[in-house]
Amino acid sequence: MGTTSDLRAGAILKFNGQNCQVMEFEHRTPGKGQACYQVKMRNLNTGKINENRYRSGESIEFVRVERHSFQYLYNDGEAYYFMNKETYDQIPMQADAIGDMARFMKENQDVDMMFEGDTVLSMELPSHVHLEVTYAEPGVRGDTATNVTKPATLETGAEINVPIFINEGDKIVVDTRTGSYVERVKG
Repeated sequence: MGTTSDLRAGAILKFNGQNCQVMEFEHRTPGKGQACYQVKMRNLNTGKINENRYRSGESIEFVRVERHSFQYLYNDGEAYYFMNKETYDQIPMQADAIGDMARFMKENQDVDMMFEGDTVLSMELPSHVHLEVTYAEPGVRGDTATNVTKPATLETGAEINVPIFINEGDKIVVDTRTGSYVERVKG
């Protein structure tokens, strides 16, 4: 058990008997009444987003989570397969449990898997990944307006908006939390 002061983004807690991962939380102090925490969390079983308000100092049941390093191997259409880098055990994860993160996963990529005992709770990609641009329209010469972007397709099949100076074959850094372009890989 913990209290609202132990809330952190990424923490896993029990909410209505289900494991949920905290996405965002905000401490609110109204002019009148008691302070509270507004918590936005994702149900790890269904993927549904929930919001709840906890009174300041209220007890919360946190889930003890073990984090292990795994390597993404392949996708067979129904499940994604990962290998434990220490024991070489392979485990499958259903596509709906991975969700939108699959857009930025490429084979042999390192990921973190969260376990409660022997049960897989969730998978996390690194916050930034390096991906190659496989298709991008050529930029128009002389178009130097700020924040001009164009769609580009990455080696994983994901489509994101990139600045106009990015071309096919360039390697870029992508923020996996927001799905946005960060910078071109140097060197």
